[in-house]
Amino acid sequence: MAKQSIFGRISTLVKANINAMLDSAEDPQKMLDQLVRDYTNNIADAETAIAETIGNLRLLERDHAEDVKAAQEWGGKALAASRKADQLRQSGNTTDADKFDNLAKIALQRQISEENEASALAPSIAAQTEVVDKLKDGLNGMKQKLVELKSKRSELLARAKTAEAQNKVHDAVKSIDVLDPTSELGRFEDKVRRQEALAAGKAEIAASSLDAQFTQLEDMGELTEVEARLAALKTGGAAGAIEQ
Repeated sequence: MAKQSIFGRISTLVKANINAMLDSAEDPQKMLDQLVRDYTNNIADAETAIAETIGNLRLLERDHAEDVKAAQEWGGKALAASRKADQLRQSGNTTDADKFDNLAKIALQRQISEENEASALAPSIAAQTEVVDKLKDGLNGMKQKLVELKSKRSELLARAKTAEAQNKVHDAVKSIDVLDPTSELGRFEDKVRRQEALAAGKAEIAASSLDAQFTQLEDMGELTEVEARLAALKTGGAAGAIEQ
């Protein structure tokens, strides 16, 4: 896995505007699920890249430490050989003194070589350390985004369940709406109103019939009075009111 590639992916995911992506998504739920998968997979890739980079960094640091240690050891050998040469020269043994001075020079050459190798590793160690730090920062950023995504997904699921429950309540209320002519209660109310109207009609008819009967009685009373006065006329009486 190329380091540059994982850097680019981490940078893109860490800088991603999740809210904007969700706002523009046709199906936020599917978008969230996909983002959670993407971040989870890239976090795994980043962890692998970090592990490899850290492993390489530790090898470089170990090599650097060994070079530094070797340089110090060769420096100590050069010093020991030089002191031995001085002792021999003071005692008049110039031949052996020169021999130990030559050994000191060889030791110093090896010291310089080890120091150069240690110095050559320093830029690589610094670069790898920077890479590890960037990868770790990116990894932490992606993990924070993943936590945010999971939180948003949980919130969205909770809202969806709440909306579903509210819709069920609204549907249930609508199904028993007395103003809805298609509902059972609506039809029952219409039936009751028709029955009430029928009863009122019957009562009105009954009342009309009763009034007619009383009117007939009044008419019959008038006829009886007429007959009585006519009989009085025939018997020679006045056409006035009959005395009681």
